Parts: sequence; structure tokens; C-alpha cells
Amino acid sequence: MTTVRHILQGKGATVWTIPPDASVREAVKMMNENDIGLLVIAKGDDVVGIISERDIARKVILKDKSSVTTPVRDIMTADVITITPDQSIDTCMALMTSKHIRHLPVMDGKKLAGLVSIGDVVKATIVEKEQLIKELQNYITGGR
Repeated sequence: MTTVRHILQGKGATVWTIPPDASVREAVKMMNENDIGLLVIAKGDDVVGIISERDIARKVILKDKSSVTTPVRDIMTADVITITPDQSIDTCMALMTSKHIRHLPVMDGKKLAGLVSIGDVVKATIVEKEQLIKELQNYITGGR
């Protein structure tokens, strides 16, 4: 069974964070510089929210707000759904599907340990299923 820990071992645990009082413009700049679509909002070591490109488009651009004067805390998603490193990719997939979310911060106790995306979970699922198919083929053919 593939876990979130396995995904993080393969992709790394780098998570880009920004403080809640940073401007939306600063967030967009950080996303652009790092070619990412989501930032974790952190106050010290505490995760207090997340902000995505979708949040910026819907809550700033479409509402004619200023990206320079609007702090990320005003548009972030504060009710962050998280997972732990020991959870399975099947659990992640079910959670992402039921909650209609694309990213899950990974918390190891109170420490931010990484971030997994729907793409990470799909990739890990495909690898796991391909391995299962090979094992079944070997079993059926007697290893030939």
C-alpha cells in the first residue's frame, strides 16, 4: 500500500509558504517565480490557510480588488483539510474527490511535512496499479 510518505520521499517535502499579512501580489509573484499554483499560509509554524490561483482569480480579479492592498488572509481558505504521512493514497483520492480539492498539506504532528497534489496521487495510483498487474501476470503465468 502506497502512503503519502512514499509520495513525499519521491517528490520531496518542499512547501512554499507565505505569511497571512502578505499581499496577494506578493503571493502571485512567489507562485510565478516557483511555478506553483498554491501557497500554504503560515503564521510562524502554524498553518492558518491556503491560497490558490483559483482563489486569486475568483476573490480578487473578478471582484475588482487590488492585489497590492489585499492581504492573503482576506481571501485564503482558512478551513484547511490536511492529511498525515501514514495515510494511503486511496484515502487521499477519496478525500480529494469528496471535498473537491486538488491539494492536501501533509501534517506530521503539528509540523508541515509536505504537500500532495491530485497529480501526485494519480501518478502514485497508476504506479501501484501497474505493479499489481505485473504481480498478477507473474502469478497467472507462473513467472514466465
